[in-house]
Amino acid sequence: MNPTSETLKLRPSLKAEAQRLAREDGVSLNEFINTAVAEKLSALETETYFRTRSARGSREAFLAVLDSAGDEPPIEGDRIS
Repeated sequence: MNPTSETLKLRPSLKAEAQRLAREDGVSLNEFINTAVAEKLSALETETYFRTRSARGSREAFLAVLDSAGDEPPIEGDRIS
């Protein structure tokens, strides 16, 4: 990995809170910000994945899968009371 430098402008209150949480977590502010950005990117990519995936689905295909599941009663312990 070849890190790059970038100027980051944070509101003072946001920076202070990030510093506090980084200290509590035992990491540098830089590591804390890197992790926070990675988590945000992951969340956005996950949302995009599921939106794309759901667009390919159909109610008919879903119902067909349910119909093929059978109609046996649930086994002991699987029933919701």
